Amino acid sequence: MSINLQTLCQEICSLSKEVGVFIKNEGEKFSLGKVEVKGKNDFVSYVDKTSEKRLVEKLAELLPEAGFIAEEGTSTKKGDVYNWIIDPLDGTTNFIHGIPCFAISIGLMRNQELVMGVIYEINLDECFYAWEGSKAYLNGKEINVTKTAKLADSLLATGFPYYDYNRIDEYMELFKYFMKNTHGLRRLGSAATDLAYVACGRFEGFYEYSLQPWDVAAGAFIVQQAGGKVTDFKGEGNYIFGKEIVAGNTAFFDEFLDVVKKHFS
Repeated sequence: MSINLQTLCQEICSLSKEVGVFIKNEGEKFSLGKVEVKGKNDFVSYVDKTSEKRLVEKLAELLPEAGFIAEEGTSTKKGDVYNWIIDPLDGTTNFIHGIPCFAISIGLMRNQELVMGVIYEINLDECFYAWEGSKAYLNGKEINVTKTAKLADSLLATGFPYYDYNRIDEYMELFKYFMKNTHGLRRLGSAATDLAYVACGRFEGFYEYSLQPWDVAAGAFIVQQAGGKVTDFKGEGNYIFGKEIVAGNTAFFDEFLDVVKKHFS
């Protein structure tokens, strides 16, 4: 069966916006008393669960043979060829505290290769997307990573580990280096949004460890389609399931990665 990825991607964008309306509406009346704790500093709410259920139901209609790798475990079906990688609400901590930066992230994997990514940042109504063979887009307009060639001229994004502190010393030393040797660092609280912002040129690069596939799959693909590069901390390709990622424009990537490598060798 031949799949038209462009048409499918457009349907995923529409689906993300529909579910995004639900999330935004619920956010206006949400309270901390509705939060469940999955683990240390790891939160979930009925909004995450309901959003994932809606996404899974519709995605199953659009591509019945596909399985799911979904954060809240709504479906554990595994596809022989295609699998959706879903975060129904990336930035849950932001959401439950009323901080306006959180997104829906949906990636599609064919065998072991990503072939589609959609990130919908709900608060700014920004939909970032790409499919196999396409450019990357933001609300219909083509986007590209920056051409900034030096780390010293770059603005970086990162995230703070919230449960895995085994590498915190290395992380903080790297953080200090980038503080002193770049235009600065930003921590938005949503890895999907960080990656989308690399793709559209708002950041030169992004790095983080202790991430899950649903945090990075869609964003990593969109960055690549926008002309960027993505690796793990070793400079290899295990960034979807390897729980560490470096993403950025190609012009400064080698210098960026070398600094990460030195601190996490």
